[in-house]
Amino acid sequence: MPRKLVIIADPGIDTAFAVALALADPTLEVVGVLPTAGNVPAEQATANVHTLIDVFDPPKWPKLAAALPAKFDRDGLALHGPGGLGGVSFPSATRHALHPADKVLVELAHDHPREITLVCLGPLTTLAAALDRDPTLPAVLHETVIVGGAWKVPGNAGPAAEFHFALDPDAARRVLHAELNPLLLPLDATRKLVFSPSDLLDLPNPDSQTCQFLRQIVPYGIRASSTLYGIEGFHLKDVLGVAVVALPGVVTAHPHHADVETQGELTRGMLVVDVRPTPAGPPTARVATDVSVGEVRQYIERTLKAAP
Repeated sequence: MPRKLVIIADPGIDTAFAVALALADPTLEVVGVLPTAGNVPAEQATANVHTLIDVFDPPKWPKLAAALPAKFDRDGLALHGPGGLGGVSFPSATRHALHPADKVLVELAHDHPREITLVCLGPLTTLAAALDRDPTLPAVLHETVIVGGAWKVPGNAGPAAEFHFALDPDAARRVLHAELNPLLLPLDATRKLVFSPSDLLDLPNPDSQTCQFLRQIVPYGIRASSTLYGIEGFHLKDVLGVAVVALPGVVTAHPHHADVETQGELTRGMLVVDVRPTPAGPPTARVATDVSVGEVRQYIERTLKAAP
């Protein structure tokens, strides 16, 4: 039986790849794709999620929602392009009267108790709001996967902070204190998923609508990665959030007492992992440190090869 997924997304080029894989993977059933501000503002995130679902057009459409009206002091447009999808404009008919994303998350979790794997591919604003709306949420979710944080590697939103956590560190801290025991995928693991231009432009099914769309949006990210980071290619960091659900055991993770710095002038948004012999408290997350990149590459290849 396919595993039920709810994805919180701030699309984003790598987020678009992740959503495409989740929708094309027959072992997964995506029951909700919920937008959040992050790489793009809230209204644009809502529009981008609708664009992805319109383009990928899965046989069974997931529940959609409206991003919460969060405003952050930075965005990801330098990497992902104007609008977030490589600077390319796509027609999309955004539905009216959408419920807020935190409300839809709570409803989906209770509609499918202990069946939903929640995959967070953006700031944790929506999940924190859902926990405030319904404190029983941890008891009805099956599993939570979070792409965020940086442990032993430099940050990408400052010297110590990862982008998702840096945008809303208060929400990240609230989530790690909520007894969800999430699988946390920090930059230590996700940065290993760097793909060359040929990997990204020579996708395995060039005639499929999914691959044609992804080939349209990725060139901006390749150029921006060269300019911003001096790398030849692009990181598909958010893809790992889906791959760990489809490929149990693809990451090496250990339980730790993890927290988030919310006040430091230089460290706001920093993931703090307590590795002392007697940590400050019990484990709050399973923190991934390594990933089988070859398995993830094979997963992307075979899933996109079968994509519509």
